[in-house]
Amino acid sequence: MSVRVRFAPSPTGFLHVGGARTALYNHLHARRLGGVFILRIEDTDAARSTPESLAAIFDSLRWLGLTWDEGPEAGGAHGPYFQSQRGEHYQAHARTLIAANAAYPCYCTPEELEARREAQAARGEPPRYDGRCRGLDAAGRARLAAEGRTAALRFALPGPGETAWDDTVRGRVAFRNEVLDDFVLMRSDGLPTYNYACVVDDHAMEISEVIRGDDHISNTPRQILIYQALGWTPPTFAHVPMILGSDGSRLSKRHGATSVAAYRDLGFLPEALVNFLALLGWSFDGQRELFTLAELEQAFRLERVGSNPAVFNLEKLEWMNGQHLKRLSEEERVRRVDAFLAARGYDPAAHPPEWRALLVRAIGDRLKTLADAEGYGRFALREALEVDPEAWATLREKPEVGPRLAALGDRLAADPEYSLESLERLTRGLAAELQIKAGDLMSAARVALTGRRVAPGLFEVMALLGKERAAARLRDAAARWAEESPHAQV
Repeated sequence: MSVRVRFAPSPTGFLHVGGARTALYNHLHARRLGGVFILRIEDTDAARSTPESLAAIFDSLRWLGLTWDEGPEAGGAHGPYFQSQRGEHYQAHARTLIAANAAYPCYCTPEELEARREAQAARGEPPRYDGRCRGLDAAGRARLAAEGRTAALRFALPGPGETAWDDTVRGRVAFRNEVLDDFVLMRSDGLPTYNYACVVDDHAMEISEVIRGDDHISNTPRQILIYQALGWTPPTFAHVPMILGSDGSRLSKRHGATSVAAYRDLGFLPEALVNFLALLGWSFDGQRELFTLAELEQAFRLERVGSNPAVFNLEKLEWMNGQHLKRLSEEERVRRVDAFLAARGYDPAAHPPEWRALLVRAIGDRLKTLADAEGYGRFALREALEVDPEAWATLREKPEVGPRLAALGDRLAADPEYSLESLERLTRGLAAELQIKAGDLMSAARVALTGRRVAPGLFEVMALLGKERAAARLRDAAARWAEESPHAQV
């Protein structure tokens, strides 16, 4: 059988990074083996599924570079690719299961089921369906239906034994049938449950391998039993490890951003996030860490995915993002920064290309994410200067700062050349005239011009601000120092 894999999200929210990794592993497996990557939408939860969530999933997958061969907007011979449109398939196979005595109607109400679960818990027993509707005859079913009860459809679990499979990631996995119960296939409202719809759709779409998170392991024996009852061959299964937060618990909002869109908005590159997610559970050789998507498509092997949980390390992602930024040409880095700043409400076109390139060049290796362009470049991107109180307090306490800044402002205003070279020359020249260290003058000027002690190179800062703004900020800082510094009264 040719390789056919699928990613099947529910459109009830954003694309979680865990789901994105599952999609990535499926994509990489299909691409390396020349197979087919299918996108299927599990939207039977009509109350929670929204068009906005669906669009967000599409956008996130495409931003990551993960394109699907079959599915919504791509078409294919195995559609429809929305579960909400596949109702007749579920009904038809349900009839087959009933005819084979592999399924039966259950008339128990939610209240009755809950009461039994509470009683089981009180006795220290695991909650499970007690099978009381399994033995109903036609008269008993008719009587319950006459009471106005609507039946769900339950799977008739076979007798004692075990259900096992050889998992590509975890090896042999087995469940005793006794730990299962007669689980629901179709709810009383006519909608299929996850386990049932998943089997019907995977069979119809000829899925050869199911690659998913290991939180689905407990679903797998139930699905294999459905396959067997319908006389179908199950696909192979690969359950990839969970992604944990830094505290060892399952990754959630309390650990920070968890959606692909959030990391895009934080200034991460899709190349870096793909690279990072691929390594959350998979390793090439235990040493190499940087990959492009094209390289991953050649290098990825399911057999090298480990079974231990992976920890989402934000510092590692930031480092990796910085490495991918360095790999870009300066022109491409500028283009990415421009797009990010535009999304943040700035107008990059308000500055010439040379200015935008200088901004990126000035930030240099501090550009770990695209958001750093706003963080380190805010002094030039906004007219109003935001001054860090601690940085200003340090400046205010130093003697002679005000007159020195005012003098530097005058020199800048009178510089006809106003180039990086001339700015460095006149700044160092002024320091020599004042018989002070150039570094002392430059550190004071950096706070006056950017509002912070840590900023891009001073002469790039001056160039980015332009002559008028730079001179005005130096003079404003000198005036503020004269008003606030205790040394100004001496």
